[in-house]
Amino acid sequence: MVRERYLTKSRFKLATECPTKLFYTGKECYANQNLDDSFLLALADGGFQVGELAKCYFPDGHEIKTLDYEEALNETNDLLQLDSVILYEAAIASGNLFIRADILVKEDDQIKLFEVKAKSFNPGESHPFTNRDGTISAKWKPYLYDVAFQKYVLSRSLPHYKISAHLMMADKSAVCPTDGLNQKFRLTHDATGRKGVSIAETLTMNDLTPPILCTVNVDSECGRIFQTLHTVNNTSLQFSHYVAFLADSYKTDTRIPSPIASKCAACEFYTTDNKEQSGLKSGKRECWKEVLGWSDEDLACQTVLDVWSFRGKDKLIENGIIKMDDIPEHAVHPKPDTSPGISASERQWMQIQKYKTRDDSPWIDHKNLMKEMNSWVFPLHFIDFETTMAAIPFNAGLHPYEGVAFQFSHHIVRCDGSVEHAGEYLNTERGVFPNYGFIRALKEQLEHDQGSVFRYSNHENTFLNLIYQQLNADTGDIPDRAQLQSFIKTITHSTTKSSEQWRGKRDMVDLWEVVKRYYYDPATKGSNSIKQVLPAILNSSTLLQEKYSKPIYGAKGGIKSTNFKDWQWVKIKDGKVTDPYKLLPKMFQDISDKDLEILSSDDELREGGAALTAYARMQFEEMSDYERSEIQKALLKYCELDTMAMVMIWEGLKDLCR
Repeated sequence: MVRERYLTKSRFKLATECPTKLFYTGKECYANQNLDDSFLLALADGGFQVGELAKCYFPDGHEIKTLDYEEALNETNDLLQLDSVILYEAAIASGNLFIRADILVKEDDQIKLFEVKAKSFNPGESHPFTNRDGTISAKWKPYLYDVAFQKYVLSRSLPHYKISAHLMMADKSAVCPTDGLNQKFRLTHDATGRKGVSIAETLTMNDLTPPILCTVNVDSECGRIFQTLHTVNNTSLQFSHYVAFLADSYKTDTRIPSPIASKCAACEFYTTDNKEQSGLKSGKRECWKEVLGWSDEDLACQTVLDVWSFRGKDKLIENGIIKMDDIPEHAVHPKPDTSPGISASERQWMQIQKYKTRDDSPWIDHKNLMKEMNSWVFPLHFIDFETTMAAIPFNAGLHPYEGVAFQFSHHIVRCDGSVEHAGEYLNTERGVFPNYGFIRALKEQLEHDQGSVFRYSNHENTFLNLIYQQLNADTGDIPDRAQLQSFIKTITHSTTKSSEQWRGKRDMVDLWEVVKRYYYDPATKGSNSIKQVLPAILNSSTLLQEKYSKPIYGAKGGIKSTNFKDWQWVKIKDGKVTDPYKLLPKMFQDISDKDLEILSSDDELREGGAALTAYARMQFEEMSDYERSEIQKALLKYCELDTMAMVMIWEGLKDLCR
């Protein structure tokens, strides 16, 4: 017997973001960039901890553990016969709609629904979920539609009950009541390999009081969603009809056309080389073929979606201008700004022009770049941080999702051009808040001279500002607090809107900004990510190719390295330099290559995803000493390459300037 196909809350959430995402549930299999093993994402954002902590605030509940639809429904229905009951993962169905509710609390004829989200929330903020015109804010839309769908299914399935809906999230204003709370939630594996969470027997009411999660009633937001009209195929549908349409499309395996828009750039269903892989299809390619009537030749062209940081994409698409070859100059309106180098609009137009003329040569602003480089003070220091945000804080007095800096790497270039990996820091000890040890180690690395300090993008400056504020707020005894804060101020500029403002004498040079202003290579396809810029520069600079094609890195008499020995950074295949990041060992041996590629993506939302996931695994997952050691070695190598990549970019720019 073929089981009824249910539209569940997870599939509904995907469908409301883009109806085409129902593709992956059908008979045709589409490439999906979502992680196969969702526990990796839960580890990365603290989702599994928040979910288990939420249950602790509703003790003595019954958990519906079975994954079988019928068993879960029967068990839930039996328990709902009780006058009062708390359920975790309750199974509720209505027709071909099915949900698993995080927490249900039944009291007589009232049912409270709690959807737990690994997201921070400020209870003091007025109208946090809506825009000025009363519409649902885009950043909250996925969460609110998720809980609205659950309330809708509950109301249909249990019409005689009064249903109220709530989101349960990390309270940004709360502080952790005890030390070591986050270590009381560990990832476990059962005999079948299924992953779960164990809660330490040492968890007490002191750990839970006051709570660090807050509940927010969202009945009014659900009501607004129920009244909103949803457009499908040029037809406006009320919420109930929209849900029925999605459910029927899923049941009958019917493809739903999706209009072409800038959001297609973030389509979750793609193949990495624009070819069908292992029978998988690209959702974007299928949509564009159907809606635009494009051929494979058309799809091989670059489009408006590829133009770097361009906000006019949707306007061009609405006017039928989709291929990059067709973008007119007036649509970009390139014009200079007051800073040296090229402006953002000039860079966008350069990218378009070079593509139109099929000019693949790199561009460099020799004069302004040399002037910038001549202002730098030797020795040059290149630093990179790996950080995360802990959903449940390490120590009492810290807020949920407080920033944690657990690793850095540091390379030095001296005035004679010699390079060395000068130092590093990595803390993987469980339950230890590393930020102050991190900043002490960084201070020790950088305080011995007045050389220029380099970062790549804003992250390092932002995090040092955060640690400065943490030192301000910490009421504990920190003997070197003033010295640490003084050091931070020397190499940063303030980013907060508080009364305390500063710009340090050694304020870090942002190599990312240097690249954006003075260098462009069509090989990067508009990206300024270090993982795109490094291969481009290696392919342009014969000096770098000659130098790093030899195994001099970590070699005796060569470049000093902490984690590599006799390493060769440049390997050429089919006339192109292999991306150095692809030469590193896998961060994890127990996940698929596809998942590792996603975690190592240069997407700005996932930058450093592999590192923070590795850190989370070592914090919360039970593993052997050998596994911990191998992950730690991989972390050190990845971070060392990040700063060595900055060195090679500096060397490459200097070479191209010649």
